[in-house]
Amino acid sequence: MYKAIRKIEKAKAQVRAKVEHQFRVIKRQFGYVKVRFRGLTKNTAQLMTLLALSNLWMARRHLLAEAGEMRL
Repeated sequence: MYKAIRKIEKAKAQVRAKVEHQFRVIKRQFGYVKVRFRGLTKNTAQLMTLLALSNLWMARRHLLAEAGEMRL
């Protein structure tokens, strides 16, 4: 029983680590710390755009290496 619970908790922790890194990038690199309630649709669109940008930000080294440039 103990090993099964440890295995489940480890899986949850691995997912949290990946997701929380995304939010750190959004908060620190793009300055998105508060939501303005201008409408659920607009907030959702802005958040999806920021998530896409954070994916690009985290993959920038890999993308630049493939392009032949290693400039940060």
